[in-house]
Amino acid sequence: MPEAPGGPADDADAAIRQLYARHAPALRRYVERFGPDRASADDIVQETFIRAWRHLPQLSSADFPVRPWLFRVARNLLIDADRAARSRPVTVPPQPAEEGRDDTGLDRVLDQQLVADALDQLSPAHRTVLVETFYRGRTLAKVARQLGIPDSTARSRLHYALQALRRELEEREAIESR
Repeated sequence: MPEAPGGPADDADAAIRQLYARHAPALRRYVERFGPDRASADDIVQETFIRAWRHLPQLSSADFPVRPWLFRVARNLLIDADRAARSRPVTVPPQPAEEGRDDTGLDRVLDQQLVADALDQLSPAHRTVLVETFYRGRTLAKVARQLGIPDSTARSRLHYALQALRRELEEREAIESR
């Protein structure tokens, strides 16, 4: 049942709006100084005020220093974001094609032939699920319905098909590198 106007929910809304109006500009400047970009800074400021809303009774006490608490929360969020970014693998942008390279698509054709040969080595059940999902873009649920098998069976076949394909390609690469 909704609160009557002037109830505890309205007080909490007013209190958090007041905190935001008073501290958000300074907090945003602080976060932008240490954050990677403006969008991330906005996210961190928003998350800081969400946490402030969750701790509103504690923050509302007269003797509690609110601003240092907000800045400490924002600092912790910045540290967490930095750690998360460092734990992700670094993506390398694609390099421009080498100048003077005469690429007529031969590598692509050879790769396609290699994959086609490896697919031929799979069992028909595994090959069907793999081709339907990867090459025809169907979902596992649709493939399962089409084949009349449970979703879990389709998922299992795809898993084992990918393992077998990977093994087959690795074996072919080992043979070629000899």
